[in-house]
Amino acid sequence: MMEPYVKDFQAFASNGAAGAPPWLREIREGAIARFAALGFPTMKQEAWRFTSVAPIAEQHFTLAPPLVSRLPSPAVVESLALGLGPRIVVVDGRYAPGLSSLAGLPEGVQATSLAAATRAGPGGELARRHLARYAPWQDNAFAALNTAFLADGAFVHIAADTALAQPLEILFLATSGAGGGAADGPAVSHPRSLFVVERGARAALIESYASLADGVQWTNAVTETVVGEAARVELYRVQREGRNAYHIATTQSRQERDSYLALHALTLGGSLARHDITTVLDGPGAELILNGLYLLGGSQHADHHTVIDHAQPHCASHEFFNGVLAERSHGVFNGRIIVRPGAQRTDSKQTNNNLLLSTEARADSQPQLEIYADDVKCTHGSTVGPLDQTALYYLRSRGLSPETARSLVTYGFAAEILGRMQRPDVRERLDGLVRAGLA
Repeated sequence: MMEPYVKDFQAFASNGAAGAPPWLREIREGAIARFAALGFPTMKQEAWRFTSVAPIAEQHFTLAPPLVSRLPSPAVVESLALGLGPRIVVVDGRYAPGLSSLAGLPEGVQATSLAAATRAGPGGELARRHLARYAPWQDNAFAALNTAFLADGAFVHIAADTALAQPLEILFLATSGAGGGAADGPAVSHPRSLFVVERGARAALIESYASLADGVQWTNAVTETVVGEAARVELYRVQREGRNAYHIATTQSRQERDSYLALHALTLGGSLARHDITTVLDGPGAELILNGLYLLGGSQHADHHTVIDHAQPHCASHEFFNGVLAERSHGVFNGRIIVRPGAQRTDSKQTNNNLLLSTEARADSQPQLEIYADDVKCTHGSTVGPLDQTALYYLRSRGLSPETARSLVTYGFAAEILGRMQRPDVRERLDGLVRAGLA
């Protein structure tokens, strides 16, 4: 089923994308050739043995066209927003300036469309230096397809020593099935994000993905984040798309010396979700906090593959992923920590815990360590099991009903991840989403 996408690319390249700079056209052409060579992954491949993408591969998703008359109202955007500050809104992969609100950004912060950032000028040079340089489109068919159709999305640049007081939200909305549909049949969008945080800067960013309807749709997203020397970044990523949505995502980050990155990934929606997260600690003294929470019910399937690459010495990483699985849902976690030769004094911890709320729910967990240095401190572990009967008995002995006791224990399991978030304003909003999902 690659041929329809190759034909779509030819139409895309000769139409709206024809005005792209030569360097971007070259990347796109290489990416579509790579996608055609790789094809959609199958369960025969080790990285995909627990996840079938047949629902995507066996039907043709047409490229969502630019929207004009079917843009959501500002009230709808407000109802879906998680942040209270400045906001970039991207609809079906296209920047929506009329719905975005960027007032109050300090000097030194550039937040705009990725299409504008690739044009000539200082921003264009910055995009050329970083765009498609980190996400592994040469090895990942979905990242290759996104790169081939790279047209628009979000671009955030925070200059050196700049502090962003309020979180900046990037809200991605999918409209397939929202009254008339964005295209004939199921639609796909390829949103792209590039975040560049320079030396000594501080920022909190929120990536939020939501649907305007429950129609069949596919979001194929790629985010690249560069954290400069001694910069501090907290990145929240929330996926809460519709019950018939397919969501495939690649998140790639690179950290320089003495930088700090806290990445919080929440998966709440979608029928089929796959999120590949790769972080490279590429400077001595870099620190990473990687948190994840997935709440699944019905027949939802969510697959998280993480790679933490310790490429330099004296770096620390702490990874915590919790999954709550009800009914017939299926959660997959594969966490890989790599300690490169010479990356001495590495301190790395990885934990994946899964809570099964029904006998039909299933969790597959595979923590992995690859260590090529001898002076390191690394641990990993995982658990899969039902609710703690001792805790339930204790709560019931204090007069709580069985339902209330189960609810409290389950919420406490999920709130462990929320408690590691530093921004109380964002944490409060996400706590509301988690409570609603558990209810």
